[in-house]
Amino acid sequence: MPDESQRIPIDEAAHEVALTARRMALLHIAYARTLVNEFGPERGTELIVKAIRAYGMRIGEEVRDAVQAQGLEPTPENYGKGSARQLPSFGMHAGVEHVETEAGPRLRAYGCMMGKTWNEIGESELGRLYCLVDPAKFIAYDGVHTFPHLKTIPDGDEFCEFCIREATDAELRAFQTDDPAWVKADRSEPE
Repeated sequence: MPDESQRIPIDEAAHEVALTARRMALLHIAYARTLVNEFGPERGTELIVKAIRAYGMRIGEEVRDAVQAQGLEPTPENYGKGSARQLPSFGMHAGVEHVETEAGPRLRAYGCMMGKTWNEIGESELGRLYCLVDPAKFIAYDGVHTFPHLKTIPDGDEFCEFCIREATDAELRAFQTDDPAWVKADRSEPE
């Protein structure tokens, strides 16, 4: 147990996490911009999407393993429970809330530090590709569901909004075969 001299206020801890989130956003843009500059917009974007898929798979598999280690099934309700939680509870966003809408339950994240960074440096479009990690991690987690964005800060919205839906067979096939068409899993309604 740390003594008092080793404790910091939560707002200071949140600031430290926000600095890390900003660095992650800048790192993503450095790699993404390099790929686009080296290989052109089409091939560069393909490579970015491929890398984000691999990243999302690692996260989803890690979360699934942690959920199962707790004796739980990898269901949407159990995603991130207990030791399976993957993001800091402060600093990455200004706040998160669960809301009920006419279309169903939604998760809203306000003040995404990464999205704000991309918007500030004029790299919203390339930054937005990072957001594909969310549907990728969910597909890798249970092989059934996706976690698409309905709104995002990089797209100019005031918050990021997500829903959970079943992925289509075409989306799952594309994801399993590393076909770039898997990005369609980031749509609120399947095509």
